[in-house]
Amino acid sequence: MATIPLRSTFRAPRLSRRFVPVWQRNFLVWRKLALPSVLGNLADPMIYLFGLGFGIGMLVPEIGGVSYISFLAAGMVCSSTMNSASFEVLYSSFSRMHVQRTWDAILNAPVELDDIVFAELVWAASKALLSGVAILGVIVVFGLVDSRYVLWLLPLIFLIGLSFGALGLVMTSVAPSYDFFMYYFTLFITPMTLLSGVFFPAEQLPAAVQVAASLLPLAHAVELARPLLLGKLPDDILLHLAVLAAYGVGGFWVALGLTRRRLLG
Repeated sequence: MATIPLRSTFRAPRLSRRFVPVWQRNFLVWRKLALPSVLGNLADPMIYLFGLGFGIGMLVPEIGGVSYISFLAAGMVCSSTMNSASFEVLYSSFSRMHVQRTWDAILNAPVELDDIVFAELVWAASKALLSGVAILGVIVVFGLVDSRYVLWLLPLIFLIGLSFGALGLVMTSVAPSYDFFMYYFTLFITPMTLLSGVFFPAEQLPAAVQVAASLLPLAHAVELARPLLLGKLPDDILLHLAVLAAYGVGGFWVALGLTRRRLLG
């Protein structure tokens, strides 16, 4: 098969409402296992939240005038949203694209590859929203946050899901097997979680590392989520939103181009 020219491969996405049935298909499959899926997504962040929150919280009574567990709550919402979106586009989307060949079957219908990849991105963000809302509900019930601006977290969680879903799709588009994803988590997700203010204030890091951390999407997500959960308005809202949006749009564009080259080239 002839290779698609580079310019055509990375042309602007052409999207239509046909992505909606693909999104619905993924939702209907997930709905059969919805309860264990939600509980599974809740378990890990809840263990970190209460284990570290109460454990380290006994040694560090307050950070920035709030209890450590309240400080940690925002980081857990953001990191769990990141992980949920990442796992969905990496393992589930890769299975549909490469192992089960679901995408090939859908392409026999009047649906473009652009719509399929976009549906995967929106579905990952939707699933991340469900996970984030579940964790948010738990920390609100336990009174760990100020609920004044808590509803503003809902669109933010969805945006975080889009940003990390797009980045994950880039990896999916070039991955030869499931094992490839361990590099992504080990070399990108885990260091970013440690550097982005999830577990401790980023101001504690060396100056050069702070500059590097400020370029990471999770750091901007935390900078928005933490003040909102503490009943305050974040500083530099537009900057943080712009960075998250740029990662989402740029990541999707690159992922779509690489996927076109892989499946249509």
